[in-house]
Amino acid sequence: MDLLHNPEFLSRAQFGFIALFHILWPPLTIGLALILFALEAAWVKTRKGFYYQQARFWTKIFLINFGVGVISGLPMEFSFGTNWGPFSIASGDFFGNILGFETAMAFMLEAGFLGIMLFGWKRVSPGMHLFATGMVAFGSTLSAFWIMVANSWMQTPAGVTMQHGKFAITSYFDAVFNPDLAHGFSHMFMACIEISLVVIAGVSAYYLLKQRHREFFLPSFKWAVIALAAVAPLQILIGDSAGGALAQTQPAKLAAIEALWHTNKPGEGASWAIAALPNQAAQKNDWEITVPDVTSLIVTHSLTGQVQGLSDFKPADQPPVLIPFYSFRVMLVTGVFIAFMAVVTLWMLWRRKAQMLAASVSRNKWLLRGWLLTIPAAYIAIEAGWLVREVGRQPWIVYGMMRTSHGVGNVPVAVLQWSLLSYVVFYSVIGVAALVFMRGVLRKGPVFEDPPHPPARHTGIHFQPAVAQGSH
Repeated sequence: MDLLHNPEFLSRAQFGFIALFHILWPPLTIGLALILFALEAAWVKTRKGFYYQQARFWTKIFLINFGVGVISGLPMEFSFGTNWGPFSIASGDFFGNILGFETAMAFMLEAGFLGIMLFGWKRVSPGMHLFATGMVAFGSTLSAFWIMVANSWMQTPAGVTMQHGKFAITSYFDAVFNPDLAHGFSHMFMACIEISLVVIAGVSAYYLLKQRHREFFLPSFKWAVIALAAVAPLQILIGDSAGGALAQTQPAKLAAIEALWHTNKPGEGASWAIAALPNQAAQKNDWEITVPDVTSLIVTHSLTGQVQGLSDFKPADQPPVLIPFYSFRVMLVTGVFIAFMAVVTLWMLWRRKAQMLAASVSRNKWLLRGWLLTIPAAYIAIEAGWLVREVGRQPWIVYGMMRTSHGVGNVPVAVLQWSLLSYVVFYSVIGVAALVFMRGVLRKGPVFEDPPHPPARHTGIHFQPAVAQGSH
């Protein structure tokens, strides 16, 4: 059947497009909310206007991302009831609960305090405003947690059994804290922190290149780089541990990521393919560039550790190989690039090169331009990582328990075609609009307004308002 007339393909394409667009926005709001809370806490503690002005500037970037994240995320939840009706019916007792928790416990908390955070600077006390910012940060993190609970359960379903075509909960605790959750949530949460620091460093580098507001953006550049020098390598280590866990929870996905077709023999290591052309029909790579024993070393931390190959699984149970294979390598390269930039820049700062940066930007243009490249690199890494996670799960919508083909709804092909086209057009419009708004924020730059003064303490003395002259 032509893919453009295949309901399963169209439903997957539509949901995949929505997910790939949506995931561009929430990670920055999650990480940036925590950074805004830290900046505001520094202002409340020190009363230095610099921290207040930093918080106000980065809040503008936060707000744009938050708005687009909400707009683009709502259709995803509706899609479960339209394009994926059978899956929703089968998993609603647990999956529906988790999405409900995310809305009621996290999103409403975040949205409830957002107004105070945005418009309450001169209307509430600094302590109350800091609390509101903290609740926004907590709500965004809690939202990420519940979303990853739902997704991790689809990756490694636990605490349920299939009874009469529905998932019956046997242990709610086991379902929530399923085997993938610790790796999946920590990897995603760290990605949120990393991308936020990358954006701060990259935007600061942009202003330093333009020789605008050096006193404002040089400190933010330093802070972001110092933090990234710790966060970026840590993210690589978390990703490595998550990859090792796949050998136990999703061995077919791991084999697809490595384009490994045959299990290595005892006493021999599994090689790692730097590049390859997978041929799924022939169950081999038509060509490949490999390094001996490295896959065994990465997965098992032993040069001769056994790693299961794809040929051990029936062809119907094998995920596509090309997309996970190259998406993983794109994620790896971009992640290493960001870590490299952070470490090199930290070394330069340690060697007091920052003074040169402040005095003569032209002598460090190569460095600052490199930081401009880290922004698209970070977003590419997130998109590539999500492709690895989701495409590698196929052909299962709930790994090992429910096939994707059994979860798709009975929506007419024409409706799917037009809705997919509509989503592409609509999301393209809001994406361009968001970029235009952010460009406007960057062109305008920070506003150096005085921070609000804390309200005077109540003394118990009441003053009678003066009566205007001429009044009776």
